[in-house]
Amino acid sequence: MTVAEDVGRVAGAAAAFAEQGEELAGVLATETLGLRVYLCAFESAGGRAWLALGADAEPLTDGRLVREAASIAALCEVAEDSAGGGHLTELRARLAELRETDNPEGIDEAEAAAAALAETLQSEPRVASGAYLDALGSASRRLEQALGESGASPFAAAMQAALGSVEELASDVEGNYKLPLG
Repeated sequence: MTVAEDVGRVAGAAAAFAEQGEELAGVLATETLGLRVYLCAFESAGGRAWLALGADAEPLTDGRLVREAASIAALCEVAEDSAGGGHLTELRARLAELRETDNPEGIDEAEAAAAALAETLQSEPRVASGAYLDALGSASRRLEQALGESGASPFAAAMQAALGSVEELASDVEGNYKLPLG
């Protein structure tokens, strides 16, 4: 079963948990603590509510597992948005232009690193996981180094700067969870 099919299956199950006036807004697939967790967002006029379902499409009430799933989902979103400076398509076009006009030393390595990062990025739906986050970080660092960045990683700095937002999302999920968390 593809990730898209799996998310569709879970979305069907999650829709049954929507209350009057509420609709399922999205399902984020994650892997954390060795388990597949589907973080489901519900929206209504009153705001947003959350519910995490396991691989069996049953609700989860383990607070640590739900928090970890929310955190890894947010971290992967930030990593994708930060990869290649947040403008990977434009960067790749600029590198191709530089190859044609100046053909500077190191352009092959930079283009290869940008292509590798583009291949690492997964289209949605995808599974947010520590392994995916690590792959994005490694590919981003390789690109930074190919572009001559020898100091602190801009990607790592962006990830560090986003930790407050990641914490906010995790707190929102916990605070607006449809079931009591243990």
